[in-house]
Amino acid sequence: MELNLKTYLNKTTDAAPLAVFRIGFGLMMCYGMIRYWLKGWIDKVYVQPQFHFKYYGFEWVKSLGEYTYLLFFICGLSALFVAIGYKYRLAIITFFISFTYIELIEKTTYLNHYYFISILSFLMLFLPANAYFSLDNYTSKISYKSIPKWSIDAIKLLLGIVYFYAGLAKINSDWLLKAQPLKIWLRSKYDLPFIGETIMQQDWFHYAMSWSGMLYDLLIPFFLLYKRTRFVAFIMVMFFHVFTRVLFPIGMFPFVMIVSALIFFDASFHHKVIHKIKSLLGFISAKAQPITFKSVYIVSHRKLVLSILGMFFALQLLLPFRYLLYPSELFWTEEGYRFSWRVMLMEKMGNTTFKIKDEQGNAFLVNNADFLTPLQEKQMSFQPDFILEYAHYLGDHFTKQGYKGVQVYAKSYVALNGRLSQLFIDESVNLYQEKESFKHKHWILPFTDEIKGL
Repeated sequence: MELNLKTYLNKTTDAAPLAVFRIGFGLMMCYGMIRYWLKGWIDKVYVQPQFHFKYYGFEWVKSLGEYTYLLFFICGLSALFVAIGYKYRLAIITFFISFTYIELIEKTTYLNHYYFISILSFLMLFLPANAYFSLDNYTSKISYKSIPKWSIDAIKLLLGIVYFYAGLAKINSDWLLKAQPLKIWLRSKYDLPFIGETIMQQDWFHYAMSWSGMLYDLLIPFFLLYKRTRFVAFIMVMFFHVFTRVLFPIGMFPFVMIVSALIFFDASFHHKVIHKIKSLLGFISAKAQPITFKSVYIVSHRKLVLSILGMFFALQLLLPFRYLLYPSELFWTEEGYRFSWRVMLMEKMGNTTFKIKDEQGNAFLVNNADFLTPLQEKQMSFQPDFILEYAHYLGDHFTKQGYKGVQVYAKSYVALNGRLSQLFIDESVNLYQEKESFKHKHWILPFTDEIKGL
């Protein structure tokens, strides 16, 4: 086995697929930063709020206020440099740090695909994505025809994990036996032309979408790997992601996944893409000085790089199963829910109000709109870690206002996947005295139903 692993790690492959992937990734990320800016989301999400929800352990990440615009500019510019392969190593490091910092500023923006972009850009720190067809080649006058095979397989593996784990997560009774939450979402799309008032309202269609979504996620990585099914699989990738983009406001994630899936194609396809790009940029390449082509790119500090990637993938394989360490229903408590590729599995609504008490016996209710934006209040209303963090913010705020012995209590009702709402938080618990940790939150009331599955 050790010999087989050593043989595999010494294999090389054509560098073109990684170059095309770099270009597609960089351009999409650059466009994403511009899109965020033009839609006014930087001001709405990062500048206006007086309080930002933080990830546990990353409370030190602070909002930059108006300088957040500069952070987005740096992130977008570095993404463009990644695309053209200019100062690639510095560019991808800058993109990873700036993009991840942006995501850590405000927890309400969490989406699986933002997490995917962060870990993918981290992975790209260690890949020779500028070895071929990059501006770095023109400045150094050296290009490489081949790169280590594992450098391309690493991206395929990460994509496979995302899809397969998303499929595993759909093997639950709500998704397969009740077609929830798709039944809620699809029925709300009655305004879509032709299908909104017809098949979107049919139970059979809701179940068909649920089961096909599960099977798609589980099987598509294998169909993309197998040459005979690859083209059909890619057509399925395009149809699936375009259709979901029409139905749901999930930003650029569908297009990221479509472009990423191209890496499964043979090098001949990617050379055609590069040839097309060269023809479009002919006026530039015609003036370029000759480049020396070398056979194989040698990765510096290979043992260290492979060790880091080994730990990276071990973490990706294990992290989604951390929910098994908690005793309660995952969809209810959400303990171990994030960073596990559980994509669009819940329709959760909440209504949470807070009561402040002090040692003098004074008590009053808090108007959440005085402290939170509508997006923040919506996300806070049904997520326990948000509720706890906000309770501490309120406790600190009113302590600073001069109140003594401040206590913070929450009254919260939450509805999950079409069920009637039920009491969510133990009203007798002073949340200001509870500390955030990786331990089970005992003050979350038990779920009154059961969701079977993985």
